[in-house]
Amino acid sequence: MSLWEQIKKIFQSVEDSENKSYQPVVKSAIKRSVEEQVDFDQWKKTLSKRRLIDWVNAAYVNYLVDPKSVDTALDFLSMRASRGFVVHFHKTQYPIRDVIHFFDYLKERVLTLGYRTYTSDSRTYNRSNFVEAIQRHYLKPSINFGRAQGEKVNQRFGNITIEVLLRNDKVYNLKFSATAYSDHKYEEADEFGDLMKELMN
Repeated sequence: MSLWEQIKKIFQSVEDSENKSYQPVVKSAIKRSVEEQVDFDQWKKTLSKRRLIDWVNAAYVNYLVDPKSVDTALDFLSMRASRGFVVHFHKTQYPIRDVIHFFDYLKERVLTLGYRTYTSDSRTYNRSNFVEAIQRHYLKPSINFGRAQGEKVNQRFGNITIEVLLRNDKVYNLKFSATAYSDHKYEEADEFGDLMKELMN
């Protein structure tokens, strides 16, 4: 084998291993069991749920006043077309039950705002040092929301993605993001602050 063929083989093996890490080993739709749904309904009445929502809401208010004062377990995203937040649950004591229910609760709240579920799925990846699982809810505004014929589409807050990341069955973080369309067919997106009020109400 020539030197060039050996180099090509090395690069191919690296590329193959990288591709494997980006391809999910398991991919499935998220379907909650009856027991999980009952537990979720009970969780919504708990003090744990209220404390979690109050904590995120208070952190957002602090972020608006003084971004440097935000708890290190939270980050707020502010890019040109995307707004959102990340909760670094691996830095907290919240159990997986609270996190998964919070994840589903955010989806439930968004659905009350003229949105529909585009997809809810779970993907598992075999990383080099851990098994990574990502549960995701992806929601889009209803096409006809507030629209008369010939008018621009009211995109509300844009497309919304909610993801919870687990590593070796332990919660790592939760990410919530709203990404607005920048197409001339759509009205300007509503303010992210208004979305936060709806989520944390």
